[in-house]
Amino acid sequence: MRTTSRTFTRGALALVLLAGVSGSVLAQEGPPSAAPDDVESASAIITAVYDVISGPAGAERDWDRMRSLFLPGAQLTPSFASPEGGYGFQYMSVEDWIEGATGWFAENAFFEVEIHQVADSYGHIAHAFSTYESRREAEGEPFTRGINSFQLMFDGTRWWIVNIFWLDETESEPIPSQYLP
Repeated sequence: MRTTSRTFTRGALALVLLAGVSGSVLAQEGPPSAAPDDVESASAIITAVYDVISGPAGAERDWDRMRSLFLPGAQLTPSFASPEGGYGFQYMSVEDWIEGATGWFAENAFFEVEIHQVADSYGHIAHAFSTYESRREAEGEPFTRGINSFQLMFDGTRWWIVNIFWLDETESEPIPSQYLP
């Protein structure tokens, strides 16, 4: 009986929160339709992100493809060492990220590839630590690497990216061996 009460309370709380959120994801306009191959699995949607953001300087990126991978309201959040000490982060919507990246990609080649993945799932949610290398040429030497933390959801039909949170590797924070090939 206690489990039922707790389940009802948690479910009721979730409904109240969803109903009370201004601009709820349920009320927002949906993203463009995704290519079925891009969203058939958690690994496929991660591969699609790396594919869409990679290319030579000045190459047009398929931003509608990018938008199609994310749930409305999803965030992209880099974490970094703060000049004041400690660590900081910056929340960005998909549109914020696209806006910032477009100008940079106009002048800079950027190829990011996954070199290792550690994933886990429960029910219809999944998490993946996707270790990446960033390069200035498709087959060039990496200029940085790090870990993208993907939160993902399967809605019964397709996979969605809920959030991406990442950290570039630093000398003081090398990538642990379990996240390397």
